[in-house]
Amino acid sequence: MLHAASDAPKRLDDSADMLTDIMSAPDKGIPQDLLQKAHCVILVPGLKKGAFVVGAQWGRGFALCRGAGGQGWGPPAAMRIEGGSFGLQIGVSSTDLILLVMNERGMRRLTTDKFTIGADATAAAGPVGRSASAQTDAMMTAEILSWSRSRGVFVGISLDGATLRGDIDENEAMYGKRWTSKQILGSGATPPPASRKLIGLLTKYSMRKAK
Repeated sequence: MLHAASDAPKRLDDSADMLTDIMSAPDKGIPQDLLQKAHCVILVPGLKKGAFVVGAQWGRGFALCRGAGGQGWGPPAAMRIEGGSFGLQIGVSSTDLILLVMNERGMRRLTTDKFTIGADATAAAGPVGRSASAQTDAMMTAEILSWSRSRGVFVGISLDGATLRGDIDENEAMYGKRWTSKQILGSGATPPPASRKLIGLLTKYSMRKAK
């Protein structure tokens, strides 16, 4: 049960709304074929105000990974993101971030205490549109693809230098235990009720095509 002091329920709901908005935008969303191939998704709704001042960039969100068999989505693990380049657009007060983790190497990064994009994990700005089939091999071999949305504009961005770490305090609020990301992602733990909407939407938008 979520602790009363936690704002995780609202952030989970905001993450679901962000995903709906982005995936519903005609020809401007994350290519669905990339979402179908992703091993994990990281959603950070509403980066803190003032995040574009050097040294003050940070946000809180969630990582979700596919479960056994690569189809269903597992429980969310709370994450923090700090530093890095988020576009440095002075005056923008709120920015949404979505990162797709595209392979098992990237998935393993999420189970560590922290990792830095660009240094510990290869990354690229994600393409925008209905299909990513025409993208370069370099982009398609990146461990992480990243996008941002500010003032309604959704674009792929570079997050080199940003550090991601597990948010154990928020995990405790969601699960009642001070679990690490490794203990949650892919564990089969029961997702908190507040995450059902987000998991349902991820399932809807990322159903993998039968081979």
